[in-house]
Amino acid sequence: MTSQKSFKQSVRARMDKTGESYTAARAQLISDPAPTPAASAGEPAPPAGTGAATIRERVSGDKVAEATGRDYGSWFALLDAWEATTRSHTEIAAHLTGEHDVDGWWAQTVTVAYEQERGLRVPGQKKDGFATSASKTVNVPVERLFEAFAEPGLRTRWLPVEAAERTAKPGKRFTADLPEGTRIAVTFQSKGEDKSMAGIEHTRIADAERAGEWKADWRTWLADLKKLLEG
Repeated sequence: MTSQKSFKQSVRARMDKTGESYTAARAQLISDPAPTPAASAGEPAPPAGTGAATIRERVSGDKVAEATGRDYGSWFALLDAWEATTRSHTEIAAHLTGEHDVDGWWAQTVTVAYEQERGLRVPGQKKDGFATSASKTVNVPVERLFEAFAEPGLRTRWLPVEAAERTAKPGKRFTADLPEGTRIAVTFQSKGEDKSMAGIEHTRIADAERAGEWKADWRTWLADLKKLLEG
């Protein structure tokens, strides 16, 4: 956490010195990264990741069994017998729906869980890349929180990357294109007269490591947003 904060300070210092955007300054710094400490002998360094939970962590086997008639283990054995590791995601989901009468949503749940269990997919990975998410509750009305995303002048006061608006439904939803070909979808929820929450899904990220970096960035940016609006 400390190294992440230090790196962000270096990025901002370069921005002040060169006038570069956050993305450009960051790219220049990571092109010549500082060496990282080696792992202990015989102990591999932990992989960077999105911090995303697996499907099995999010949806219990009991719920799957209740909805589909089989738990994860039974479905995985059935799919192994069908040689599902040689099939595409679409083929597996279609097989569960067509041959075993599994509802579409649950077919997707079992398919993703199977792919994660067999190493065909990692948590946070989607068909168009990787994804990460973040949320923040702020003590302001939902209309004000929405404005912080939708109004460019206000947005630039806390979000240091360019965001090109795609759609905006006041107080409900905001979508935008971000650097590196990524995209965000923000949903808003009122939690009272002077409290609201923004939930962000950031998609189309190149790899798991970059998704983890974006997730850390969002923690910082949303904390800045909260300070700005509540201050």
